[in-house]
Parts: sequence; structure tokens; C-alpha cells
Amino acid sequence: MNAPYDGDRAQGTGGPAPSQGTAPGAPVPGQGPAPAPAPDHDPYVQDAYDRDPYRSQDLSAQDPVAEVLYDRAAHPPPPPGTYQEPGPLYAAPSAPSHGPDPRVWAQTPPPEPDGPSRHLPYGDRATTTEFVGVDSLVTKASDEQPEPDAFAHLYRDQQAAPRTPAEDPPVAAPAPSKPAGRASSLLKSSALMAAGTIVSRITGFMRTLVIAGAIGVATLNDSYQVANTLPTMIYVLVGGGALNAVFIPQLVRAMKNDEDGGEAYANRLLTLVMVLLGAVTVICVLAAPLFIGMMSQKIAGDPQRLDVAVAFAHYCLPTMFFMGMHVVLGQILNARGRFGAMMWTPVLNNIVVITTFGAFIWAFGGFTTTGVTEAGITPEGVRLLGLGTLLGLVVQSLAMVPYLRDAGFKPRLRFDWKGHGLGKAAGLAKWTFFFVLANQLGLVVVTQLATWAGEVADKQGHGGTGITGYNYALLLWQMPQAIITVSVMTAVLPRISRSAHDGDAAAVRDDISYGLRTSAVAIVPCAFAFLALGVPMAGLLYAGSGAQSAQNIGFILMAFGLGLIPYSVQYVVLRGFYAYEDTRTPFYNTVIVAAVNAGISAVAFFVLPARWAVVGMAAAYGLGYAVGVGVAWRRLRTRLGGDLDGAHVMRTYTRLIGACVPAAAVAGATAYGIIQWLGSGAFGSLAALVAGLIALAAVFLAAAKRMRIEELNAMVGMVRGRMGR
Repeated sequence: MNAPYDGDRAQGTGGPAPSQGTAPGAPVPGQGPAPAPAPDHDPYVQDAYDRDPYRSQDLSAQDPVAEVLYDRAAHPPPPPGTYQEPGPLYAAPSAPSHGPDPRVWAQTPPPEPDGPSRHLPYGDRATTTEFVGVDSLVTKASDEQPEPDAFAHLYRDQQAAPRTPAEDPPVAAPAPSKPAGRASSLLKSSALMAAGTIVSRITGFMRTLVIAGAIGVATLNDSYQVANTLPTMIYVLVGGGALNAVFIPQLVRAMKNDEDGGEAYANRLLTLVMVLLGAVTVICVLAAPLFIGMMSQKIAGDPQRLDVAVAFAHYCLPTMFFMGMHVVLGQILNARGRFGAMMWTPVLNNIVVITTFGAFIWAFGGFTTTGVTEAGITPEGVRLLGLGTLLGLVVQSLAMVPYLRDAGFKPRLRFDWKGHGLGKAAGLAKWTFFFVLANQLGLVVVTQLATWAGEVADKQGHGGTGITGYNYALLLWQMPQAIITVSVMTAVLPRISRSAHDGDAAAVRDDISYGLRTSAVAIVPCAFAFLALGVPMAGLLYAGSGAQSAQNIGFILMAFGLGLIPYSVQYVVLRGFYAYEDTRTPFYNTVIVAAVNAGISAVAFFVLPARWAVVGMAAAYGLGYAVGVGVAWRRLRTRLGGDLDGAHVMRTYTRLIGACVPAAAVAGATAYGIIQWLGSGAFGSLAALVAGLIALAAVFLAAAKRMRIEELNAMVGMVRGRMGR
């Protein structure tokens, strides 16, 4: 540590100051060394330790307290040659030759050279030395400092090659770095993923519109939906849930702890998924009729419908293999800070499927013209639609390869699974398997009941009331969740896993609270928008399937509406358990959600008319998650020491709901009046939707401003800052 500048405190204690340029204690040219003056006799022996041979070399020994508190940034030390000769501790200072100048509070220090030639004591280099004192530390204590990047070694190939010392140009004094907080990096990652998800969802809606225009929303589309849902269900049941909940946190730990940055672990995981999903895919394709019967007894009881559904399933089931590849490769990139690829590549899948069904319309005609059913569709038409569906997932998974190469990851087949942590992850995954099993069993019950009710309602002239209407409304309802909540938590989850691994419960709590409050700013208004404007939304999007069918889908969307709030909260809360590698608690929680969903759906099926049965099932979906959130919240709060920032979170949600209630009422009344005036066709639905959204946004923002919702104000301020206002 550099010694403090003591020149102003003891002027004259050791005699007059030496002349400039003469080092302290140096002999004057032409004369011998001056003898030290003999100190006066001290009867109290106060100068017994005056003869210290080392004090002249260590100026800090004169006052160690001043050394600790000295502020070097505000008062840098003088250049060599200006230190005073140390003298006896109790010697009185010599009288000045003249009185002090009252206009000058301190002597002017001698000038020193500028630039690299400046001399500093103790061998410090003037070109690289920066003084940081107490003043600077106190004034900058609240500045957020960037977190050290534990994965910096993974990005060396993206950085410039290091220079040799001979090539280094003169380095200027380092400037204070600009703080780059974790919230900023999370915002950038979330924005990138949200943009990709928005484009993906938009093209996904275009995909559903083209599918509805090609094969309608009645029984033929129900058969396609059942066949296309099977691979997703089986994939999630076999390994998809375990990949997201267990293996990805393990991958983050391997990247942090392994010498190779987790590349070997990632390749072992990739190989394991390929082998497992490859075997499961072959078995499922052979057992396709059995799976169709399990999903819908109504379809299995009709030989014509069964043949078409099984034919679709033979093309759709192999997509589960490419789903797994896409998820593993995407999570490897996420763990390396590359979040965009996993969100943007599904756009290619949607484009392929849109092109396929567009070709079907070009070749065979649209549904409004042909009214195609299971009895009327040709084998060539089934083959075209099935191959296009499979090709979309193939393109989506292969599109990840260039991103992997850019990230420096080299895929390799590795079968040395034993003894590398995969067994531990598999042990944790067993509870995830039960978790997914409970969830999928609830979905099977809903599919059975919805296909049954849909066929009965279709015979009564009410299209869009079966599993197709349920899935289309569910897809639209989940869009805010996928854009906002999933994007935010995908960026936060690796950090939550690291905090949990380090035992930092406070950091985990803060991130969970951040995810809940940030996502609520968009999730809560969207939930009320679905409730108020569900009919014009569906009427505009699915006008090609007929006004009556589109209206029925709108009623289902309204029933889903408010369930979006607990659905989003449940997703965020469960990330906290996964960060602690706790998969048992999410399993028990999902059993509760699935049981409530299936029970209320069964009640709706038996109590409500066939046309409204699926509407009741949609409401049951949100009620199940509302019950599950209450259970999961209490368990996670206990896990984090009894504190989950509940007061802050509840205050945010309460204010947002309070602002949305009048906004939804005004928007719904506006949309209803316009539909009654212009009709429920595409034009009337568009006008009602636009007017309703404007009314909802205006009332909501006005109410939220009066309620002073800090998260919304921060978001509005950020948007204005980005726009330069």
C-alpha cells in the first residue's frame, strides 16, 4: 500500500525542507554528511524509541490510522524529492522566517512532469496507476457493478487474439467502467427471445388459419389435431419435461465446473436423447392405432375416421425425435448465452407447414368450397399434409446447427454415460416423468370429452366446438405466456440455478419476484383482453372457417381468459423448485392441477349442453392452475425461509387487476355494440377488436397511472427512452 503524504503535517519538524531535486538525507555536494543534532535530555524518557533505523524507510509507521483513511484519489502523493526529513516525535517545529500568508491555506506543491514521464513513489507506473480513495468508494457504493462472467472461457474464440507485450501500445490510465447491471442483460436477452416468439406466434396463427382454410374446424381437423398432438404428448412424457427441468440445470453446472466448459456433458446428453427418442419413435409409430384409440374413443369407433387419423399419425409421430433434438441443441445454446436461435427457428417450421397446406388448397380447393371430410379426402392429400408436417420439424431442428458452430460447440456422439452425472439427473427426472404423466393424463381426459362433445355439437350444426376449437383458442390464449413469461424466465433460469447452487436464497427470491412482477405487467391486461374481446379476436382470425364456428371459438377463448394469470404465476413459481433440483414438489402440484382440471371438465361435459361443454372445460383449465398456485406458493415460500416477497408481488397484481376491471368493461361494451351494428363477419370483428383494444388500453393506462404501478411506469419510461422521447 502506498504511504500517505505527510509533508503538510510536519513542516519543519526535521529542519528546513531540502531543495527541489535533492533527495531527503542526501549529502550536499562538496560537503560531508551533516552530523545528526544531539537531542535534549528527556527526564521522562519520552524519546526512548526515537532511534528507529526503519522509520525513515516506512513513512506509514508514523501514523497508521491516517494510512488507512487517507484518500489517494482526492490527494495523490507528491513526486519524489519533496518528503521532509523525519525528526523526533516531540521536537517543536522551528519558527518560520516570516508570518503565514492568510490568503494561501497550503503551500503550492512543486510542479511535476506530465504524461508517462511522471515519477511516482514505490516503483508505481504512471501509465497504469489509478488512485481510488475513500471518497470514490463512498460516492460509488450504490453503483451496480457487472457480475463476473463464469463462462467467459467459452467465448474466447469470439474475442480478438491477445497481443504480445511487444505489440502493446502505450496504455492510458484506465477509465471507470460503465456499470452493466444484470437487469440490463436480462432485458436484452428477454427482448431478443420475445421478438422471436412474437414472430413465431404470428406465423403460428397464420399456420392455424391456413389449416382451417384447408380442412375446416370440424371432425376432419379434429382427427388431424389428435394425430398432431400425440408426438408432443409422448415427447414431453418421455423426456421433454426432464430436459427442461433437470438436465438443463445440470448442464449449467457442468459448464461452470468442468474444465471443458461442459462440452463433453452436453454431447453425452445429446447422444442419450437421440438414442432414447429414436427407440421411442419407432415403437410409437408401430402402435399408432392404439394411441389414437387412447386419445379418442369417438374416433376409434368410426373406421373411416380411424384410418385417416392413423395415417396422419404415421407422419406426425416421427416429429417427436426432431422436437427432442431442437430442445437439446437450443438449451445448449441458452446455457452459452445464445437465446435467439431457439425462439426464431420455429418460424421456419411454420413457414413449411403454411406452404404445405397452401399447396393443398391450390391442389384440392379450400374448405369453404369443397367441405372436405374424412370420407372425401384422398390418400394423396393425407400424404401431402403429413409429409409437410414432418418436414417442418426437420427443418426447424437442422437450422440449429449453424448457431452451434458459431458458438464454438462441436456435436459428437459420446456413449460414456456412466459416472458423469447423467445417472443423478436421471434419478431426479423420475419425478419429472410422473409430473408430466399426471399432466398428460389430464389432457387425455379433456381430449376424450372434447372430441365426443364436438362430434355431437357438429351434428347439431355448431362447428368449432370440439378439440380443434379448444386447441385453437388455447394456442391464442398461451401467446402472452410464451412471449413474456417464458422469455423472461428462460433468461433468468440459468442465474436462478447458479444462485441455488451457491445457497443464495435471497437471490433466488429476488429473481422469482422479478419474474412475477415483470411478466404481470403484460399478462394481467392480456387476460382481461381475452375475456372482453375473445369473440371479435376469433371472428377475425378464423373467419375462413365460417362466422358461426369462429364465434364458438371466441366463446372458448373468453372462458380461458382470466386463467392466464394463475397459469403464468405457476410457471414462474415452479422454476424455483427446478433450480433446487426439486422435481418431487412440482409432481405433487401437477397432480392437483390435473385432478381439478379433469374433475371440473367432466362436470362441464355432463352438465352443460354439447355446444357449451368445451367452454366449461376451458374455464376448468384456469381453475385448476389457480388451485395449484396456492399450493406451490406456500411450499416455495417455506423452501426459501418463509419469505417470497409476497407483499410486493400481491400489491402489484392487485393494482393491475384493479386497473383492468373497468378497462375490460368499457372494451367489452364497445366491441359488443360494434358487432351488433356491423355484424360478426371479418370486417365487423376487425372494427370491434380495434375499437375495443383502444378503449381497453386508454382506460387501463389512465387507471394504472393513478394507482402508481411502479413496474408499468418503469416499462413506459424504458419505451420512451428507446424512442428518444
